Amino acid sequence: MQVKDLTIDELKDLIRETVLEALEDLVPDPDAKWTVKPEFEQSLMAIRNRRKTGNTGISAEDVARR
Repeated sequence: MQVKDLTIDELKDLIRETVLEALEDLVPDPDAKWTVKPEFEQSLMAIRNRRKTGNTGISAEDVARR
């Protein structure tokens, strides 16, 4: 496929992906040297999974009551 055959959205996606790849090559990840404890990582993954299922935790009303 040639660039001339791409839709505008496909071209934008290609440009975006190319820019991100270039940035990743040029700018080192500042957090790469850091690690987290497995327990903390599990906690973060649990939060992420709850958010994916729509369960965000305690409602604002429950927090206010407490």
